[in-house]
Amino acid sequence: MKLNTIDGAFLMSQPLRPPNFVVDTLIAQGLHILAGSPKVGKSWLALWLAVTVAKGELVWGMGVKRGTTLYLCLEDSVLRIQNRLFEITEDAPSSVHFCTECAPIGQGLEEQVEIFLAAHPDTVLVIIDRRQMVRPVHDATYANDYRDLSVLKRLADKHGIAILLIHHLRKETADDVFNRISGTTAISGAVDSSFTLVEDRRGSGKAKLSCIGRDIEYRELSLERNVENVWEMVADSRTQPELLGDRITYLVSELMRDRTKFIGTPTELSEKIDPVGMERISPKKVSRLILQNLDALSKIGISGMVRRSNGKRLIELRRAESDDAQGVPVVAPVDPVGALCGDLREIAGHGE
Repeated sequence: MKLNTIDGAFLMSQPLRPPNFVVDTLIAQGLHILAGSPKVGKSWLALWLAVTVAKGELVWGMGVKRGTTLYLCLEDSVLRIQNRLFEITEDAPSSVHFCTECAPIGQGLEEQVEIFLAAHPDTVLVIIDRRQMVRPVHDATYANDYRDLSVLKRLADKHGIAILLIHHLRKETADDVFNRISGTTAISGAVDSSFTLVEDRRGSGKAKLSCIGRDIEYRELSLERNVENVWEMVADSRTQPELLGDRITYLVSELMRDRTKFIGTPTELSEKIDPVGMERISPKKVSRLILQNLDALSKIGISGMVRRSNGKRLIELRRAESDDAQGVPVVAPVDPVGALCGDLREIAGHGE
């Protein structure tokens, strides 16, 4: 049986589809781990996530993919979950489900989740609280940890859902907080994203959520726990995550305002839309941004493609009025930076 390969030139010419996110820019399809010290508030955060995603509400200002959620709260009783629900929400939807018992990995858990997914095909998020409760009884070796988590990873990928494992941190400190995740390094290697919840000091109600993963940028969220035991975000190291995508759409629309087509190298396009480098859109980045935003460009009447010619990569842009881009409605884009400044001016105009 031969290997099915794809060449780099073809791959880089294809539309770049964003990952399937359950929580935009934070939790994508796949397997993830949330680790924190005992009693830091991981389970409160997990419960709030399960309810919020099921209701389709924003998570710290980030959009969600609304759907059924399953919370395997294996260290809790039904009574405790009921009490906590009354604290964090006025009403819980029927699309959030709870279970306090399940089989271990490799001993029936996968089949139990499969049965649930078959009954609830709109499921987007499964939370397992906590990993130790579903871990099979065997030695904690790299191979065993990787094998266990690979089972859950395949399950998540097969059904296009996110699975979030709740886990513990080691007590000892480390320069890299992700090295404090309890267990072998296979745990961090097998998951798509790792999140660590670390309090500023025990009982302070203030914590840092550090996030790293294959489909997300590294970021740190500063959180505060309110009187209803909901973790609220007070700061994000990665602000305005959607701005760059909107910005490239605006810059390309300005470039195409007085022309029907542009054909040039990434360097030439970068120099056209960012001549002095203020936008920090490098030639390497511009091709990716174009491919990531083909749908947004199409909505404003611009078609785009990246191709190779005579050994050079070329970016080709055409306006709807050109012969090769007929039938695409033209919509005037909004400059996201200008809109933001306008919002701030409007707020300032209302006085104190």
